[in-house]
Amino acid sequence: MLLMVLTGLAWMVQIMSMMKFLLNYGVNLGSFLGLTALMIPFIMSIIVPFVTFIAVIFIYNKLISDNEVTVMAASGMSPKQIAKPALWLAGVLTVLHLGLSVWLVPASQSKFYDTQWNLRYGMAHMKLQEGAFTELNDGLVVYVDKVSGHDLAQVMLSDKRDAGAWQAIFAEKGKLVSTPRGLSIVMTNGSLQATGNAMVTGTFDTFDMDLNIVDKGDNTSFRVRRVPTIQLIKSVLDSPDIKRHKTVLTELANRILMPFMNLVLAALCVCILLRSSLLRRRASVAPAIAVASMAAVMALFMSGANMIASLSGLFILGILEFVLFIGILFVLAKK
Repeated sequence: MLLMVLTGLAWMVQIMSMMKFLLNYGVNLGSFLGLTALMIPFIMSIIVPFVTFIAVIFIYNKLISDNEVTVMAASGMSPKQIAKPALWLAGVLTVLHLGLSVWLVPASQSKFYDTQWNLRYGMAHMKLQEGAFTELNDGLVVYVDKVSGHDLAQVMLSDKRDAGAWQAIFAEKGKLVSTPRGLSIVMTNGSLQATGNAMVTGTFDTFDMDLNIVDKGDNTSFRVRRVPTIQLIKSVLDSPDIKRHKTVLTELANRILMPFMNLVLAALCVCILLRSSLLRRRASVAPAIAVASMAAVMALFMSGANMIASLSGLFILGILEFVLFIGILFVLAKK
């Protein structure tokens, strides 16, 4: 329930931050909600360890305050046995979180960036009005007689984006095509007039023109979250870009090692709460100690993940995480 509530709140924040798609690009509500929904797996992958910790501390603190832990301990149950449900829950969430981070998040993020690009630049034909002149960019004006999806009929295009040259193109048909550079229009059976160093006039069977309507501030840089995990691992072995290499290693740490923080945080929480419950005077501050310990462990993990510069650093961070978990279990099982 907590995971659903926090994910919903984060999703609403994401919706508010992306309202420009509704206002600036004329995107319909269904497509907009579909776009923001693609962020849900990524949001969940971030908050799952915190939700695990909150659920464990809430339930076990209530058991302690109701003296149920005292009764269980008096009946002969060890702290390790009492902690077993929390560890099982954390184990199940670790497996689900691992699948989420390794497979679903990259797939959904790739779809998110592709859909975002298409809504910005691949839907420009929605702005073309039949029988009217439409300015797609400064100096770029298009007239279309009929619009049917990506297909256009009776196209006239005036291009004055280059101050030293001017082009006028007339074509019977046109088709909008998405390319890595932006939106292009492929025109057939037409004529062209261009001025520059010389006057050019001619006809063509097919003419491909880059409309170049992508925002100047559009970021086409490497987006590591959208890359499949296997491809990330391969890029670590042969990436010449040191800065990108560190970015990839940090992403791998978040995908592969972060899910195991569910186990670490759950074990840490029950260890502090159950051990403190045996000492009545410290039981009241146990939740605060557990929260502070969780914050410290997560801060150390995130700092370590951001400092990784090689595969050996990734392995060391994983070993430290494993050693911490085993150490907590040892303290929990100690009589």
